[in-house]
Amino acid sequence: MVSVKFLISTTAAVMVSTAAFAADMPQPLPPQPYQPQMMVVEQPQSAWYLRGDIGVGMETETNVEFLQNPLNSSNFSISHTSIGDTTFFMGGIGYEWNNWLRFDVTGEYRSKAPVNFFGTYTLGGGTFGDQYQGFLQSVVVLANAYIDLGTWDCLTPFVGFGVGGAWNKFADLTDIGIFTSGTGIGRNSTDLNFAWALHAGISYDVTKNFTVELAYRYLNYGSVTDTIDCAGGCNPDSYKLQNLTSNDFMLGMRWRFPIDTGTTFVQAQPAAVMVQPAPVYTQPAPVYQPAPVYQPAPPPPPVYNPPPPVYAPQPQYPLSTRG
Repeated sequence: MVSVKFLISTTAAVMVSTAAFAADMPQPLPPQPYQPQMMVVEQPQSAWYLRGDIGVGMETETNVEFLQNPLNSSNFSISHTSIGDTTFFMGGIGYEWNNWLRFDVTGEYRSKAPVNFFGTYTLGGGTFGDQYQGFLQSVVVLANAYIDLGTWDCLTPFVGFGVGGAWNKFADLTDIGIFTSGTGIGRNSTDLNFAWALHAGISYDVTKNFTVELAYRYLNYGSVTDTIDCAGGCNPDSYKLQNLTSNDFMLGMRWRFPIDTGTTFVQAQPAAVMVQPAPVYTQPAPVYQPAPVYQPAPPPPPVYNPPPPVYAPQPQYPLSTRG
């Protein structure tokens, strides 16, 4: 009996000490809510840029038209023409809309390109000729749009288109009579014309904000007309340089000034959990049974009531007289 009581008391003490120890243990923290990771997304960065170019222009065709004064009558015609190459210097400001589209406005000065042509006429049964010398100067302003076709190893090919205007000057035009002593001097006329251009080239990113490019441009920049006054006095005729076009080869540089648009953070969402769609329970189509035919209930079975038993009187025996 003593051992049983000792066992009970020991068990109770152990239970009490275990509960007290559990109460002293720190409780586990509640689970932390799920925080999706923040991701930094690099947005296409816009930028302003300055540009500078130097180039060589080669005229594709020299077309000089003789515009005779209505007061003169001659059969003068131009037989030989030539025009030299020119160098030009260009600067501009542009804006990169994104990593494939950019725009800029450029202005350029095209240095003097020598112009020479020769004409002949007949007079009094003789043939005479005049030699003409002058220079073509131009200032061209264009608004351009470019499409960058992708970048590979810092190399970016591009194409573009530009429209604008050109101020063309026919400078220092002189007329020297070959077989006569007559001379003439031009008026240094300047004409404003519509101009347009096609661009193609490739650029190299030296740094993130400095680019060197090599480009070709086809330039169409209009025409210019100048009038020559004779030194001895005459009815002045005019000469027109028309359909001026040039194949230009340019070496350029661009300095880029990025626009700080800030850092964009995007909250990454956990991957979608594929959930098996819940099963759709359908009841089987009901089977229609023919309506039951009700028959009249059969009559109840007869109830058997037996007659009550008839008890016969027992015979009476005389008491024994023995004993």
